[in-house]
Amino acid sequence: MKRLRLWLLRAASIATLAFVVSCAPTFSNHGYVPSESELEQVNVGVDSQASVEQAIGRPTSTGVLKDSGWYYMSSRVRNFAYREPQIIDRQVVAISFDKRGVVSNIERFTLEDGRVIALNRRVTKTGIKGVSLIRQLLSNIGRVSLADEF
Repeated sequence: MKRLRLWLLRAASIATLAFVVSCAPTFSNHGYVPSESELEQVNVGVDSQASVEQAIGRPTSTGVLKDSGWYYMSSRVRNFAYREPQIIDRQVVAISFDKRGVVSNIERFTLEDGRVIALNRRVTKTGIKGVSLIRQLLSNIGRVSLADEF
């Protein structure tokens, strides 16, 4: 009886220890943001895109318009058991360039500067309701031109 009780106590201790250890949070880092000392190497009005790339590396993302800006982004995410991952830190460094490709501005943004954007769930209507597949295929005969292909 004493052995059984000791064995159950050990099993319960191991199970409790495994449960406690499995609930420890894990952290993951994503992206790259240059440090302040690295950013001090970049001079506004002097450095070009090539010199910025040489000093601090290629950006995580670039602006939509050509040569409009470079963005270095990083985030730190906390994962805890079954809960939804939580972003605990986010940094964005934006380097803007003028039309000549010279640095015009350097900005740093954090998680507190961000804002939530609501996604739009609307669906674009196709306008082909009631048109059969065969009619769609046959209506395209004769509409193809070589100018469209090349």
